[in-house]
Amino acid sequence: MSVLGVSVYPDIRPLDEIADYLHLAAKYGFTRVFTSMFSVEGTPEEVLAYFRDLDAVAHECGIEVSLDINPECMERLGASPSDLSVFAEIKADILRMDGAYGEDDNVIMLNNPYGMKIEYNASALTPEAIESLVARGVDKDRILACHNFYPQRYTGFRWDKYRAVNERLNKLGIRVGAFVASQAPNTHGVWDATCGLPTVERTRTYPADLAARVVAAGGATDVFFGNAYASEEELAAVAEALAPVEPHYTKPEVEQMFTNSPFVDAEQVMKHQRKVRVEPLYDITPVEREILFDFFPHLDMGDSSEWIWRTRMPRMFYRDQTIEPRRYPQDFFQRGDVVIVNNNYKNYAGEVQVVLDPIENDGTRNLVAHIDNQEMTMFDVIGDFDLVVFLPIR
Repeated sequence: MSVLGVSVYPDIRPLDEIADYLHLAAKYGFTRVFTSMFSVEGTPEEVLAYFRDLDAVAHECGIEVSLDINPECMERLGASPSDLSVFAEIKADILRMDGAYGEDDNVIMLNNPYGMKIEYNASALTPEAIESLVARGVDKDRILACHNFYPQRYTGFRWDKYRAVNERLNKLGIRVGAFVASQAPNTHGVWDATCGLPTVERTRTYPADLAARVVAAGGATDVFFGNAYASEEELAAVAEALAPVEPHYTKPEVEQMFTNSPFVDAEQVMKHQRKVRVEPLYDITPVEREILFDFFPHLDMGDSSEWIWRTRMPRMFYRDQTIEPRRYPQDFFQRGDVVIVNNNYKNYAGEVQVVLDPIENDGTRNLVAHIDNQEMTMFDVIGDFDLVVFLPIR
């Protein structure tokens, strides 16, 4: 299950304002807050006192605090790899190392007596370094990884590298965090950020819930808003987008087929749920709506063509239903069209297909919905046997 988080900037906004934001985020199931400790000015005593208060507010909301620090910050506050007592005194939960120590000191930090987790910079520290820590026998539950965010346009993390790093960390069982950008007006963040604070550049201007679904599909287990403050609508949308869908099988035979399939690992499929927002057309019929939005499970069996993504199972259970053909003036269905096979091809009637590249309208498919260009990004990241849940647009 995804962990949801927000970011706050105590060097930019007052604590009472931040407290209101944390209470709002908690309302929608956000359980983590990221904040930079080394950006706050003041004496060590003043800095620690401020974050003691911030930690207390967060904990009242049921939110864990991830403090972004580096070796220079630790030295300024009188801490060292072998002595994290100043962070324990203010009840910090996670120390996010913007700059890490060497391996021996990292092991010492991970074995701290306070149970604090150590979060490493996944965009800078190599997977090999984290693999080496795991090989040293440290408690893996204390190791977290979190990517950077990038204030400047066109500087965000490259998608292929992001996925490659995450794949290795996922195999180790390490939780991986990534940031998405709020598109709300007048947001703020580090270094006068005005263009959002995402991890992955391609998501910088995406609606927040689409960005969250994309970075999660790319291997992030934990998703944070990088800039503040995300709107209440965005908080709600991201919470909905990343909430796991509980099975609601339409027929007992589906459950039996799904859970007993020699081709599908049901437990793994449930962990890889990908939600796609579609706009249903005005003439979609009740049975077509049920197939698209209520049938479970929708998944590709790994052998779709480059023209369509297809989910076969609905046809097995709706073949006795009437799916009347509808006439359309266009000769071709276009990328992003969602179609359901009709009774003109009875053996396949009920099958849901998403058009990836234009296909001829030969009369065997009904157009039932459309997916916009940005949303179609999901079909660049949906893998074979990923469970797909179709949601109507908000």
